[in-house]
Amino acid sequence: MAIATMTTALPISFFPFLLLVPAIFFTICHANSNLLCVPSEREALLKFKNHLIDPSNRLSSWVEGGDCCKWIGVVCHNLTGHVHQLHLAAPLSPYEQSALGGKINPSLLELNHLSTLDLSNNNFSSIHIPKLFGLLESLTYLNLSRAQFQGAIPHNLGNLSKLQYLDLRGNDLISESLQWVSGLSSLQYLDLSYANLSKATDWLQVTFKHPSLLELHLSTCILEDDPHLISVNSSKSLAVLDLSWNSLSSVPKSIFSLHGLVSIDLRFSSLDGPIPDYFGNISFLEVLDLHQNSINSSIPNSVFCLNHLRFLHLSSNKIQQDISEILQSLSRCCLGSLESLNMADNQLSGHLTCQLGQFKNLSYLSLAQNNISGPIPSSIGELSSLKYFDVSENQLNGTFPLCFGQLESLETLDFGYNLLEGVVIETHFSELTRLTTLKASHNRLRFEPNSSWIPPFQCQIIELGHWHLGSKFPLWLKFQKELSSLDISHVGISYVMPTWFVNLPTQLEYLNLFYNQLTGGISYLNVTNSIDLSSNRFTCPVPRVLSTLRYLFLSNNSFSGSLSELICNPSLKEMVALYIDINLLIGEIPYCWNHWENLAYLNLGNNNLTGKIPPTLGYTNPCMLNLRNNSMFGELPSTLRNS
Repeated sequence: MAIATMTTALPISFFPFLLLVPAIFFTICHANSNLLCVPSEREALLKFKNHLIDPSNRLSSWVEGGDCCKWIGVVCHNLTGHVHQLHLAAPLSPYEQSALGGKINPSLLELNHLSTLDLSNNNFSSIHIPKLFGLLESLTYLNLSRAQFQGAIPHNLGNLSKLQYLDLRGNDLISESLQWVSGLSSLQYLDLSYANLSKATDWLQVTFKHPSLLELHLSTCILEDDPHLISVNSSKSLAVLDLSWNSLSSVPKSIFSLHGLVSIDLRFSSLDGPIPDYFGNISFLEVLDLHQNSINSSIPNSVFCLNHLRFLHLSSNKIQQDISEILQSLSRCCLGSLESLNMADNQLSGHLTCQLGQFKNLSYLSLAQNNISGPIPSSIGELSSLKYFDVSENQLNGTFPLCFGQLESLETLDFGYNLLEGVVIETHFSELTRLTTLKASHNRLRFEPNSSWIPPFQCQIIELGHWHLGSKFPLWLKFQKELSSLDISHVGISYVMPTWFVNLPTQLEYLNLFYNQLTGGISYLNVTNSIDLSSNRFTCPVPRVLSTLRYLFLSNNSFSGSLSELICNPSLKEMVALYIDINLLIGEIPYCWNHWENLAYLNLGNNNLTGKIPPTLGYTNPCMLNLRNNSMFGELPSTLRNS
C-alpha cells in the first residue's frame, strides 16, 4: 500500500497491520513446508477452482489429492493447517492472459479460518460482488480492486466486524448509502475509488465519524458538496484522506476538525475561490495536494504554519503571489521538512531568492509556467537532495549557473522557454551522473564542448532547441545509449548527418532536427513515433521509416524521386501527418492509399508531381490536404466530397 503523490509515497509506519500482511505471508509459507492442509478445506478450494476461468492455468498446482498448503496462492496457519490466506491477485502484465474470471463458488464459506482474500486485478466482469463475502466472518483483509466487478456493493459486507482492510477501487460499483461501513468496527483502510456514490449523501457523516478508520480513499466517486457541518471528535484517528477527482467546489469544513490528518488529497476536485484559512488546525499535516483546481488569491499563512509539511502541491490553479514571499514564509516553519514543492501553472511573479538553497531536504521543485523573472540563484547548488527541477516557461534571465554541476542527485532538469544567455561549459554537467531528462530549449545559450567530451549522464530525453551547438553534429550524442527523445532543432548545424547517428543502438521515439543546414542523404530512420527534418538541405529520395511512425515532417528540403515506395508500403497504417511540401518530388501520386486510414494531414504542395489526383486519396478522409503548386490536372475526385 502506498499513498500516491506526484513524486514520493508517504511513509506508512502508522499502519502496522498493512505492513504485517506480506511478512505474515512469507513467514507462514516457510513454516508450512511440512504441514498438511485440512481435507475438507482442500475440497472446498477445488470446488472454488472449478467455477473459475483460468486462461493461463495459474492454478495448475490445485489438484485432487494434493496438499493445498503448498498450492500457489494458498497460505495455511502454521499450527492448525487451516487455510488462512488466499493470494490470487493477477499480475498487471500481461493482464489478458493471467486474469481469473468466471463465478465465485459458495464453497469459500467452508474456509472458516480465512482471514485474507485477495482477488485484485482479475476479470469478473459479468458478476456482482457476491454476498457470500459478507459471511466470511474471520476476514481481516479483503482486496477486490480492479477485478471488474459491477453493480451494487452488498451491504452485508458491513457484517465483517474483524475486517481491517477493504479495497474495492477500480470496479464499476454503486452504493446509494454508506451506512454499511459503520458496521466495520475494526476497519482501518477503506478504498472505494471509482464507485458511484452520487446518491450516498451520508458519505461524509459515516466515514468521518468512523472510530478506527486511518486511511480513506474516495477518489472519482461523483461526490458533491455536503452542506451539513458535522462535529468530529478532535481525537479522530483518520490520517489519510483522498477525495480527489470529485466535484466539491469547496473544501468540506469538517476536514478541519480531523486534527490527526497527515495527508489530504483534493486534486481535480473543482475547488474555486481562496484556500480556506483553517489548515492551521491540522498541526501534523505532511501532504497537501490541491493541484488542478481553480484556487485563486494568495496562500494563507495557516498553510505555512504546518511545521511537518513535506509535500505542497498547488499546481494548475490561479494563485497570484510573489514567489519570494512564498519561499520566505515556507522557510519559517518548513525549512527542514519540505521535500516537494509544486506550484507550476499559476500566476506567480517576482524573483527566486537565495533562501531556496536553505531547503536541504527538497527533492522536487516545479515552478514551471509562471511569470517568475530574474536570475536563477547560485544557492541552488546547495540542494544536495534535489532530483527534479523545473522552472520552464517563465521569464528567467541571466546565465545558467555553474552550480548545477554539483547536484549529484539530479535526474530531471528543465529550464526551457526562458531568457537565459551566455556560454555553457562541460563543468555545468560535471557531477550529473543520474540525469535522465535535460530540457532547455528556447534559451540563448551556446554549448560547444571539447570533441573528446564524454557526458557523465545517460539521458532518455534531450531538448536543446535554439541553442548554438556549432556547425558539426554534436559528437557527444554518440555516447547516449538510452536516448528516446531528441530535439536539436535550430542549433546551427551545417554538416552531413553522421553514419554513427543513423546507426545508434537506441531506438528513438521522437527526433526533431528542424531548421538546421544538414546536407547529404539519409536512407533509413530508426524512429518509432515522430520525425521532423524540415528546413534542412537533404538531397536524396524519401527515407524509409518504421511501420509505427505517426508523424513525418520533411518540408523545405530537396528530397527527390517518387512517392511510391513510401505510400505503397502496406505496413504504414499508423501515419497521422505527412508533410513533404517544398521538395523535388516527381511522378504521379500513387493510388495505394487504402491502408492510410488514420491520415489526417497531408501536404505535398510545391513539388513537381504530375497526373491526376487518385480517387483513393478520399478514402483517408483527411482534414487538411495541400497539393498546390504541382503540375497535376484533371477533375477533383468525387471521393473527396466526404472529407
